[in-house]
Amino acid sequence: MSTKSVYSIRIPAQFRKMMDEMDDVNWQEEIRQLTIRLIQEESKKRLLRDAESIRKKMKDVEAAELIREDRDVH
Repeated sequence: MSTKSVYSIRIPAQFRKMMDEMDDVNWQEEIRQLTIRLIQEESKKRLLRDAESIRKKMKDVEAAELIREDRDVH
């Protein structure tokens, strides 16, 4: 079983023609790398938004209080 899948897109014919004229560019690899980078960036943004949302829901606690609590447990 393959670990890759196919995702197709539609682009205007004029751009496809221009791509075909640029035979020195590996379009498949360029598009793959751009897509992967975009997915990674958007994933990071989503994780940061989620973390910020969780942080806002947490009560404000002083660092000293957390340290004291941790020491009392151990």
